[in-house]
Amino acid sequence: MADDQKVPELFELNNGTMRVKISNYGCTITSLSVPDKNGNLADVVLGFDSLEPYLNGAAPYFGCIVGRVANRIKDGKFTLNGTEYSLPINKPPNSLHGGHKGYDKVVWDVVEHEDDEIPSITFKYHSHDGEEGYPGDVNITAKYTLTSSTTMRLDMKATPENKPTPINLAQHTYWNLAGHNSGNILEHSIQIWANHITPVDENTVPTGEIMPVKGTPFDFLTENKIGTSIHEVPGLGYDHNYVLDCGEEKSGLKCAAKVKDPSSSRVLKLWTNAPGMQFYTGNYVNGVKGKSGAVYGKHAGLCLETQGFPNAINQPNFPSVVVQPGGKYEHTMLFEFSSE
Repeated sequence: MADDQKVPELFELNNGTMRVKISNYGCTITSLSVPDKNGNLADVVLGFDSLEPYLNGAAPYFGCIVGRVANRIKDGKFTLNGTEYSLPINKPPNSLHGGHKGYDKVVWDVVEHEDDEIPSITFKYHSHDGEEGYPGDVNITAKYTLTSSTTMRLDMKATPENKPTPINLAQHTYWNLAGHNSGNILEHSIQIWANHITPVDENTVPTGEIMPVKGTPFDFLTENKIGTSIHEVPGLGYDHNYVLDCGEEKSGLKCAAKVKDPSSSRVLKLWTNAPGMQFYTGNYVNGVKGKSGAVYGKHAGLCLETQGFPNAINQPNFPSVVVQPGGKYEHTMLFEFSSE
């Protein structure tokens, strides 16, 4: 079926404790409800009541999967095997999150939707050679699964068919564990298992340096309130890639971050196999009219975008994001909710 004939729809995963709504438009999580310590459900992701605002471009990447390459590529250019590629400059002077029409703005195919004790949904997308300037055809799948009563897993896989290409997918949900309509996340505390960040230039592109967080406002090695040092961060808040280098591991995933909201006692613990995580505090959200009449302002949500390092395609000292034909990109995220 041609892309323009595919219909954007909403699907639900529900296991009796946790309820998640996901669209085939951008694999977007529009709603995710989990209980607090007293069993009260709240929707903890920023978003819209209907699909219209997403389709009309009103969402600053709320809840979607971004690609072919997440985050910024400096000047929208890279060279691979001697060929220079030019990408759309959709966040001047850089290319951001895949370009003008990244994977967040296409309708994916639904290949499977399981409604049993372990609910899941699998989306598939074929990205063609030259799409948004990227080389080669790539087949991508994204599978969301409610693996236990309060755990959601996301498995993203991609296989290039015919050319080496950079691939770096990220899930871009904005979290507010007190509830999407409860104001800012500055009282949330966070712990990030990273000894280093990749510092950025004035255009938010990593300089190539790998900087220790110790003694800086970026240090979340021990749990700390997000608002404590945010005003010492250059710019409007946190929007930085953390090098995930010290988390405990279980079944191939390392612990990346733990977020806690004091008002509801909700906790989110995130596990991943990605090398980095963009910690972003919704700095550019401004007066967005969201669900049930809520208006989202600056810092209304936080993003934990596990990923390859930003601009890695132009930084030889960063872990490579290039995948060869016949090779496989595999990126897993595990979201564990609880209350403390």
